[in-house]
Amino acid sequence: MSISMKNLDPAFRGAGQKDGLEIWRIENFKPVPVPTSSHGKFYMGDSYIILKTTALKNGSFRHDIHYWLGKDTSQDEAGTAAILTVELDAALGGRAVQYRESQGNETEKLLSYFRPCIMPQPGGVASGFNHVEVNEQEHVTRLYVCRGKHVVHVKEVPFARSSLNHDDIFILDTKSKIFQFNGSNSCIQERGKALEVVQYIKDTFHEGKCEVAAVEDGKLMADAEAGEFWALFGGFAPLPRKTASEETGEETEAAVKLLCFNQGQLEPIGFESLTHDLLETNKCYLLDCGAQMYVWMGRTTSLQQRKGASEAAERNCSLVIAEQNHML
Repeated sequence: MSISMKNLDPAFRGAGQKDGLEIWRIENFKPVPVPTSSHGKFYMGDSYIILKTTALKNGSFRHDIHYWLGKDTSQDEAGTAAILTVELDAALGGRAVQYRESQGNETEKLLSYFRPCIMPQPGGVASGFNHVEVNEQEHVTRLYVCRGKHVVHVKEVPFARSSLNHDDIFILDTKSKIFQFNGSNSCIQERGKALEVVQYIKDTFHEGKCEVAAVEDGKLMADAEAGEFWALFGGFAPLPRKTASEETGEETEAAVKLLCFNQGQLEPIGFESLTHDLLETNKCYLLDCGAQMYVWMGRTTSLQQRKGASEAAERNCSLVIAEQNHML
């Protein structure tokens, strides 16, 4: 199933015809191209569509389409991004893999496009916020957790001692100094990647003009920079160790659910085991795995069916996130 490029939004025409990245931001429910010089700059109040085109040896192209949703983006804007992603996929032949990316929970594939990391900034079009240039902002002390040996996932966490642990690496960004706190259980590859993030923060948010310090977990007040770091948290206190259940990784697995999108409704499909025979090529399905959700679009489904399934998945994801936030 495909649609003609001439029936596509003008901003998408000619997309996916050469190797590389193309990015659009959703503005007033329309895709607006993001210039190459701003690739990797995301705002918390916005939604984006990212197309990665890979040239294959046989002369054809492989397409991966991601739609990224900032934590402050509106529900209408998020829904628009999901629908436009389906339309772009259809125009490219309906063979692209589509990814829903929410701020702080990005896939490794998306993160690999932007080195060393993605660090969204406040602001956004639909939210009514202004895009404020970094050097115009009043500096706010922020604490980030940094994970990954090859692809780095950076996420802001509350500036509190309770956010720290022995397993991860944390970056404390203050006005005059950036601290890299290396958890005692972190490895050398993770520390090296985190140092790249520290340099990125220094260059991007401090114009290269601030001090950098490394703090080793377990090195106490005898070290001046460790003492300065812990003073920002009200003084040193030992970090708690994991409980027995946390050490063994015991947790309850969410039940996997298969849903068929039929005439605008999601209908549960009963099964003893997941097999390809459960799927019909003229229908769309949602596979809800709890932490992840997959949308399967049959080869002979219409564009309208695909849009409807994508919208249903978006609503379901938003409901799960809302429920999780309510529980916190």
